[in-house]
Amino acid sequence: MILPLRNYLTVIALLLFAFANAQQKFTISGTISDASSNETLIGASIYIPEANIAVATNEYGFYSISLPAGTYTVQVSFVSFGTLQETIELNQDIRRNFSLNPGEELNEVVITENVNRANIKKPEMSVNKLSIQEIKKMPVVLGEVDVLKSILQLPGVTNAGEGSSGFNVRGGAADQNLILLDEATIFNSSHLFGFFSVFNSDAIKDLKLYKGGIPARYGGRVSSVLDIYQKEGNSNEFHMNGGIGVISSRLLAEGPIVKGKSSFLVGGRASYAHLFLKLADNENSAYFYDLNTKLSYKLNDNNSLYLSGYFGRDLFNISDNFNNIYGNSFVNLRWNHLFNEKLFANLSMIYSDYYYGLELDFIGLNWDSGIKNFNLKYDLKHYISDKFKLSYGLNALYYDFNPGEVTPSDESSSVNPEKLDKKYAFEPALYIDAEHELSETVSVNYGLRYSMFYRLGSQTLNLYANNQPVTYDENLKIYEKADPIGTQRYGSGETIADFNNLEPRAAISFKIDDNQSVKASYNRMAQYLHLISNTASPTPLDVWAPSGKYIKPQLLDQVAVGYFRNFSNDAYTLEVESFYKKIQNRIDYIDGADLIANNAIEQVILNGRARAYGLEMLIRKNEGKLTGWISYTLSRSEQQTPGRTSTETGINNGEWYKTGYDKLHNLSITSSYELDNKWSFGAIFALQSGQPVTYPNGQYVYGDIVVPSFGQRNEERLPAYHHLDVSATYTPEPEKKKGWQGEWVFSIYNLYNRRNAASITFRQNEDSGANEAVRLSIFGIIPSVTYNFRF
Repeated sequence: MILPLRNYLTVIALLLFAFANAQQKFTISGTISDASSNETLIGASIYIPEANIAVATNEYGFYSISLPAGTYTVQVSFVSFGTLQETIELNQDIRRNFSLNPGEELNEVVITENVNRANIKKPEMSVNKLSIQEIKKMPVVLGEVDVLKSILQLPGVTNAGEGSSGFNVRGGAADQNLILLDEATIFNSSHLFGFFSVFNSDAIKDLKLYKGGIPARYGGRVSSVLDIYQKEGNSNEFHMNGGIGVISSRLLAEGPIVKGKSSFLVGGRASYAHLFLKLADNENSAYFYDLNTKLSYKLNDNNSLYLSGYFGRDLFNISDNFNNIYGNSFVNLRWNHLFNEKLFANLSMIYSDYYYGLELDFIGLNWDSGIKNFNLKYDLKHYISDKFKLSYGLNALYYDFNPGEVTPSDESSSVNPEKLDKKYAFEPALYIDAEHELSETVSVNYGLRYSMFYRLGSQTLNLYANNQPVTYDENLKIYEKADPIGTQRYGSGETIADFNNLEPRAAISFKIDDNQSVKASYNRMAQYLHLISNTASPTPLDVWAPSGKYIKPQLLDQVAVGYFRNFSNDAYTLEVESFYKKIQNRIDYIDGADLIANNAIEQVILNGRARAYGLEMLIRKNEGKLTGWISYTLSRSEQQTPGRTSTETGINNGEWYKTGYDKLHNLSITSSYELDNKWSFGAIFALQSGQPVTYPNGQYVYGDIVVPSFGQRNEERLPAYHHLDVSATYTPEPEKKKGWQGEWVFSIYNLYNRRNAASITFRQNEDSGANEAVRLSIFGIIPSVTYNFRF
């Protein structure tokens, strides 16, 4: 029998309907939060054993999973929190928020294994995350918990020595690190010239360091990204906590504005060592203070508003004749919006400011400089399916650079006012990033960032013959400043120079089995800002300069491969990575370059290149009374600035030379031991190769003056750097959960009193006239005690 056409269409429609129903999926989405404070948890794990699917919450605590209709077990967990299991009947889209209790097991479910297996499968590599609980157990100098000092215990991360600011990642310079606090850029991350960082650990919620495999949403730096988020504030109960230390104290208050819907957080720190100096009739002083704030308001299930800010200042004074003030500040207004169960958005409007001021009363001079940054960013996360997720967005940054302004401090001053040309720039970017599970064994991340940079007027630029601001004297074999042949004026908003770059990113993970995987990644990144400095460690006097007519943007290409494994039911983990990266247009300085208050900085710099490569290893012990990790890095960091023509020698005769942050060996052992519920102990041993330096290799006499002569750059090294730090924490009433709760932290920095060399200088002995080397050491053994409290 032949059926009419309409019957055929009916049958096909029914088949399509049945097929669609068979394939139809529903979505469970929501947020994971701390039950005690209502704080959302970043990176909390949600595991569905029936589908063998594990996902993690995003930077705002949101998750989304799409599954066929059915009955599922949802297992939720987070580090240092209890675990939660719930059975859900999924026959429609469901919004389900979960709350976890810190340190309290809600049931007998143990899902740590599932979490670690998900990490094995995830194509994320060259990324390290430290919990605030881990950081607070580490012994630190002068008893102050320090976020930046804690990441130095990770593989591939080094410092420039004791008392130095900044950090170096995989052989990169400190200015090549993008440091974000609540999405705002921090241009100087140190207090007291590197003794402390600007991050108050009491206000910090989450910390993640990207050394490679950097997602496409990040840009503007070529070495690493340190992404730090502040806490939102407790929307359930009012609490205060703080600490009283040897030279500084801190206090933080948080609580609800409207219970369950809105909250506030205010935290402050201040040092007071300068007060003791005044008691000893010491006219010098150095101190800092800072303030962290945040307001959070949940408008409804789909919308939340956040207003966060930071303000910090350092003050350094010598006999009231030399006054130095510097610091960071920012404010960020942020809107989280959930379009639907699969599309999450975040809009941020950010203003940040780094200020540097100097008052020299003995010559009647004031100096002001800094950099302001305005940033508008819009990020979307699209959970298309359980195997495919898209992130995409845009951001636009506007820079206002003040390289320096000199003004007389009073009417009697003989100083003439002078202002270096202000510089302006605009940096927009677009990106798209995909997380894609191709099969049970292969997962990939891939993305593309398109960045642009416009150097803007108004400014008057020098013009040079052959467009070369640096000339080469073939007779003396030296580089010199070129004389300008004219100037060119650019009006306000007029484009002086423009650049654009495609920045592809890719990472792949191949799961060998549930306990081991092999991963690989590739990154291309562009950096349009340059730190003008001839020191290995950033100082407040360093000046940021934008790319332009004579300074090209830095371009990075980095590849990395790694092996990852869990042992003994995830009691131990092993990570081994090898990396190679090269950087184009890394600036170098001619011999004798004057960098301070130089309005024509292009006359003393050359474009070179850099490379770094190495092997990193991280072994963790995750369970038991004794936990911790051992990290080791074997690496090399080099720079080369060849001659521009066949007759030029280049810098260092055009040969590769070690950068100031090359550390061949870097070993760190970090441990924590829980003796009982009252006593815990911590220890850190650090060992690094000495910092490369250039020593004089001879001398000559010019008139009555002895002048040293120098060989190749960074041929020598300072002595090896190492020290052992220990701490003990005593909690008198550990079972107390309400009211006043206190603990004592006793620590000893540099237990065996190693006098590590911050620098070595050479001089003539006044008595004998012989040459001698003088070692400068900043820290010996330093005991300290801190009392922490909460109520």
